[in-house]
Amino acid sequence: MSIDNRPLSPHLQVYRLPFTAITSISHRISGALLAAGSLVLVYWVAAVAAGAERYAAASALLGSVPVRLLMFVWTFILFYHLCNGVRHLFWDAGYGFDLAVAQRTGQAVIAGAVALTLITWLIVLI
Repeated sequence: MSIDNRPLSPHLQVYRLPFTAITSISHRISGALLAAGSLVLVYWVAAVAAGAERYAAASALLGSVPVRLLMFVWTFILFYHLCNGVRHLFWDAGYGFDLAVAQRTGQAVIAGAVALTLITWLIVLI
């Protein structure tokens, strides 16, 4: 019996995930966060249905700075998931599998999500 000192797999501290893997994992995480963030929308709709007093309380809570920052992040997540979903539709049709194209479209997804988020919030704030 000999003892072999070779590592069994790449060490997590030296292994770097490919950009396409990061965008794929982020797409799955963004879907879960969207589901959780949708509970805020349900809370708001329930407050509207419950009457003026509950709606005023919900508006005060949802209008606070920390919640608005979370809603800004949630908006980015929404647009990221949307743009990356369109990218996945192209993949389902058999387009964009080349590594260079996949990386460019991943960068375009992030840029598109940032642009759509900023445009949305500029419209909301004006």
